[in-house]
Amino acid sequence: MKKEIQFKGQLKNYMYWPLMLTVLIVLLNIPLYYFDKKAGICVSLFAVCYFVTVLVIYIMNRSVIRKEVITFATQYGTVQKKLLDDFQIPYALLDYNSKILWMNKEFSAVTEKDKKYHKSISTIFPSITRELLDKEEIGGSFQVEWKEHMYQVKVDRLYFNEDHADGSMIDLETNDQYLMALYLFDETELHHYIDENKELQLVSALIYIDNYEEALDSIEEVKRSLLVALIDRKVSKYFSERDSIIKKLEKDKYFVVFRHKYLDALIKDKFSILEDVKTIKVGNEMAVTLSIGVGVSTVSYNQKYEYSRMAIDLALGRGGDQVVIKEGDKISYFGGKSRQVEKMTRVKARVKAHALREIFETREQIFIMGHSISDMDSFGAAVGIYCAAHVMGKKAYIVLNEVTSSLRPMKECFTEEKGYPEDLFIDSDEAIELVDYRSVVVVVDTNRPTYTECPEILRRTKSIVVFDHHRQSSEVIENAVLSYIESYASSTCEMVAEVLQYFDENIHLRPNEADCIYAGILIDTNNFMTKTGVRTFEAAAYLRRCGAEVTRVRKLLRDDMAAYKARAEAVRHAQVYRGAFAISICPADSNVESPTIAGAQAANELLNIVGIKASFVLTEYNEKIYISSRSIDEINVQLIMERMGGGGHLNVAGAQLKDCTVEQAKRKIQETLDQMLKEGDIEV
Repeated sequence: MKKEIQFKGQLKNYMYWPLMLTVLIVLLNIPLYYFDKKAGICVSLFAVCYFVTVLVIYIMNRSVIRKEVITFATQYGTVQKKLLDDFQIPYALLDYNSKILWMNKEFSAVTEKDKKYHKSISTIFPSITRELLDKEEIGGSFQVEWKEHMYQVKVDRLYFNEDHADGSMIDLETNDQYLMALYLFDETELHHYIDENKELQLVSALIYIDNYEEALDSIEEVKRSLLVALIDRKVSKYFSERDSIIKKLEKDKYFVVFRHKYLDALIKDKFSILEDVKTIKVGNEMAVTLSIGVGVSTVSYNQKYEYSRMAIDLALGRGGDQVVIKEGDKISYFGGKSRQVEKMTRVKARVKAHALREIFETREQIFIMGHSISDMDSFGAAVGIYCAAHVMGKKAYIVLNEVTSSLRPMKECFTEEKGYPEDLFIDSDEAIELVDYRSVVVVVDTNRPTYTECPEILRRTKSIVVFDHHRQSSEVIENAVLSYIESYASSTCEMVAEVLQYFDENIHLRPNEADCIYAGILIDTNNFMTKTGVRTFEAAAYLRRCGAEVTRVRKLLRDDMAAYKARAEAVRHAQVYRGAFAISICPADSNVESPTIAGAQAANELLNIVGIKASFVLTEYNEKIYISSRSIDEINVQLIMERMGGGGHLNVAGAQLKDCTVEQAKRKIQETLDQMLKEGDIEV
């Protein structure tokens, strides 16, 4: 039997108050019996008659009032349902299992489903899963794509208590369960206008010819104007096809403006102008290369130009022949596959030497540091800068936290007994205590702040000098007062040797100091077999005149037996991947004091095997995985290492990985090689 609907709340009180008034009359009647018994009896008779009359009226009208209330509620519910059904926004009710309970006409029209469709919402929108709805906050929203339309989905949760659940058409098992109201807002047109607005925004770009003077010098004078005209024509044609404005700023510089919608096409084309311009041949022995810096910003036109200027500086600092796109903090690289041509002139070295001298003259203390786990190039360059500071009578410190077995023989040449200060070498803690705003910090053999021996002191002074031969990445030392980064140089020691020749006429290197700088060149060039040029041998000749002795250096660079065995094990267990890449793991034996150096040496050894185009040696050390990569000329290992968060040169590069095992790092190298082979960035 169906239970009769009962009045509740304010309506129930309103219906019962005439009956409850009888109690008040009875209470007032009691005192009358003390004053006048007859009056009390009369009031009592009135109270009885009043109660009977009100009770009869209540019983007779209760069913009528109940029908009227039900009729009103039905009409009100019908109006509500009608309004929801005709609601212009697609609307649906879901249960706690994301099953559709009800939908309005608009929702039915959008989804092309009948209103009797009661399956899960994910059967219509696969991206709207129950897990997503459970994670979504109350009143939250997200986007879904449906048949070329973009919808903003808003979800509200409707909770019910016991009283509200009683008598409802939908039964809920527990009070914690709920219904979900789902709204769809069509934002297709809005997104269309946003995309159109983005496509119409202007993008600025700067184009520099890397080797303009060198290319012109390599041909006859009568053909120089023809070479310049062909370059102009190539550049103008390439960008004119993209509805661009090209303005020649100088003889070797262009400014280009084009719409953002063409940027994706240029990226997809991988800026083929880089390779196209190399095909220009009018008797020039040297191929022409371009560097392009693209700035993308939504703030202002000034910001776009500033980004393009920063991008071209980064492209040139990385060796040229590439495109750098800067969009806020995001930086993308394209090209950079060819070897940078060595500059024959040493004018830049002379200018940097004079600038360094001026900086030293105005500072009291000089702190010199290289990268962590210092190698011979870093150590030799630091010694060279110390010699420059010493000749000016300035107090100089070399920040060195860890002395590896390969560095120890060299470091022992700079003891107090041999005339050097006791505090020449200090660690990071001592450097932090000593540095102040009047100090200058010279960073050698790295341009990444996180790679230095003590990044903290870079934040404690405004005077920072950088000497490095590695290509720049998105992470750079900011606000350097002097930055000398030449990626064509074989080593930082080569750069420092050139600077010392112009720094002071009275500078004289001791034999052990010359040995250190010479050893840095020797190690980084793999005994003058890798990345050597005319200036490399000129720097070596200068050091030889200063007293560097090849035999003495060779003795200092000899390995101990444990390191030699570790290198041999790495070579013995090397695996050849895809017929051209040697991948091996260098054992981090406790007897090997510098396993990372042994790994780098093993990578060099693997290149001596016929058919190997690039080598990768992994070393687990200090809770990191160090990767040393080498190549001869066909593979740009710097691009490969950049994909893995590292960097370096065309033929010498590396990376450091955290929170992974050696096997995971090995698989990551293989996956990176597969992806780059598929994209055409490298070829075997």
